[in-house]
Amino acid sequence: MSDHAALTPQTHKDLHVHTEYGADYGDAVMCCVTVPSEFRRVQNEYPILFRLNIERDEFVAFALFGFENGENLFVEDGRWNARYRPLAMDIQPFLIGRSSPDSSEGQVHIDMASQRIAQSGGTAIFDDEGQPTDYLRRVIGQLGELDAGYQSSPAFFAALRRHDLLEPLSVEIPLVDGSVNRFVGFHGIHEERLQALDADALADLHGGGHLMPVFMALASLSNVSALIRRKNERMRDG
Repeated sequence: MSDHAALTPQTHKDLHVHTEYGADYGDAVMCCVTVPSEFRRVQNEYPILFRLNIERDEFVAFALFGFENGENLFVEDGRWNARYRPLAMDIQPFLIGRSSPDSSEGQVHIDMASQRIAQSGGTAIFDDEGQPTDYLRRVIGQLGELDAGYQSSPAFFAALRRHDLLEPLSVEIPLVDGSVNRFVGFHGIHEERLQALDADALADLHGGGHLMPVFMALASLSNVSALIRRKNERMRDG
């Protein structure tokens, strides 16, 4: 159960945050949300997949860390073994909030129920004068980037649907024990349809700033085989 509160130096000046990595800090997750403006960095390490929220009829992008719930193949022995950590993970336990449901102005909120909250030890949020530490200033910048990415995502997914560029994805996962698992429930970029787009469609994607994220998402699928190798190595090591 989360417990979100607007971050203030008056209320939270003595709080600290655990910045190590591990299941104890909420890192045991199969995937996290990502946004198109982040795809170029995410695709260096992780497959980028899309999932349809049927109730809202909206797509959401995810960076994939594993193949089953609670599996993060990048976290081991207190380390996150990748060159980049997606924004949605790196900002925790902070999040973007609003002062009221109809407000467009973002606020920095903190999840007081997060395992990363520490009363002592860890990394300070505010200094002795109640000013944000370098750590908090970095997180605030990341929150702003993530918020802007959220705001631009609907236009990106509208463009993908307009040009019919999403297809259901099924991935077979051959494991060292001889079994083959099937990974379903996500969508990916339809490469053949992308290659067949005419000049007007490509201009539409480029004009909206969507063409680069599309190519980054497509390129990211090459990371699926590397993720399967990570899973098999984890299984071999016990």
